[in-house]
Amino acid sequence: MREKKKIFVAVPLMDELENLGSFVECLTKQHYKHFEVFACVNQPEKWWADDRKIDLCRRNLKTIEQLKKITDFPVEMIDKSSPGRGWDDKNHGVGWARKTVMDKISLVADENDIIVSLDGDTVFGPDYFVSLVESFSKYPEIKAISIPYFHQLTGNREADRAILRYEIYMRYYSINMLRIGNPYAFTALGSAIAVRVSAYRAVGGMTPHKSGEDFYFLQKLRKFGPLLIDHPQRVYPAARFSDRVFFGTGPAMIKGALGDWTSYPVYDFRFFDEVAETFATFPALFDKDFETPMSQFFREKFKTVSPWNSLRQNFKTTGNFVRACIHKIDGLRILQYIKWRHAQQEQADEENLFSWFRHFYPDGLESSGITPESFTFEKAEIETLEEMRNLLVTKEKSWQRQIKILR
Repeated sequence: MREKKKIFVAVPLMDELENLGSFVECLTKQHYKHFEVFACVNQPEKWWADDRKIDLCRRNLKTIEQLKKITDFPVEMIDKSSPGRGWDDKNHGVGWARKTVMDKISLVADENDIIVSLDGDTVFGPDYFVSLVESFSKYPEIKAISIPYFHQLTGNREADRAILRYEIYMRYYSINMLRIGNPYAFTALGSAIAVRVSAYRAVGGMTPHKSGEDFYFLQKLRKFGPLLIDHPQRVYPAARFSDRVFFGTGPAMIKGALGDWTSYPVYDFRFFDEVAETFATFPALFDKDFETPMSQFFREKFKTVSPWNSLRQNFKTTGNFVRACIHKIDGLRILQYIKWRHAQQEQADEENLFSWFRHFYPDGLESSGITPESFTFEKAEIETLEEMRNLLVTKEKSWQRQIKILR
């Protein structure tokens, strides 16, 4: 085991030639020099026979050529793009690419090293790697870090409107999860995760998904151990329309630009309170069944009268039973419940948002100069949406500093 932690950068690359220069520049400027980059340039093999994708394929080849020219730091390049090397029809996408680089890193790294998950369209400051090493050293109990993020505006008003609306959705959801003290109160971005190599191995690595692999990975790590959410450095992912994944920032922006935000609404804050009330009943549920705010959802989701009987049979103490409940009703189940409840109401997003502001942050809303009576997401100026996003960033950061570690 080496004495000094080494950082291994895991980055999937697909059609990132335009952003590669900025990404490499950020790496070159890092003050912490003990790092190595593992990059997977990837695409489905069948795209070479698709006239609509051929230009992308050629850009991927140029990306490979540029990676081979880098001399400022070590680069291990995994070619899943050149003719004959692309993904098959079954296993492909960013989830497989991210898993491929992380698994390769796991084979060569020491257990005290750090895997940093990034994307090729993301920029970050010169002290980013230093801050990660310091956080893992300061908090030896944590298994991973969910890094703060901030999408910089592009100057393209359509793109800026879409990314601000999407961030408002994400920040609002995060703040409510933090507010109720939920153990899954993290935001998962593939470009904003750092994990100990020992933890990566302990959880069996990343489970590949075509999209959403970052969420499932962080959820798995959170179930394994503590997750740090208060970190001094940010990453800055690009705000751009993209259909390279099935859901996430790019697809959300595309749908939103077409006027469809139904997949990313502003939920009634009381639904989160119902989650908190249910979690508070877990100790008492060890003794007997009774109705909780989420009971009807559980019956429909798990197709059983009681989802707790099997847990009682397998976990014989209250503490172990409660932990099992928390693992069962995880971040995915909570999101499913919130969506299920949202389908039962007809309140507009704006009504839910300002009801929440009036209840929890009336002073913040007043100081922002935003007028609820005349505000709509559809007609709001970019500057107003930016003010709203930045206000939520401040509130989220305050909660993250207060909670610091999800346990």
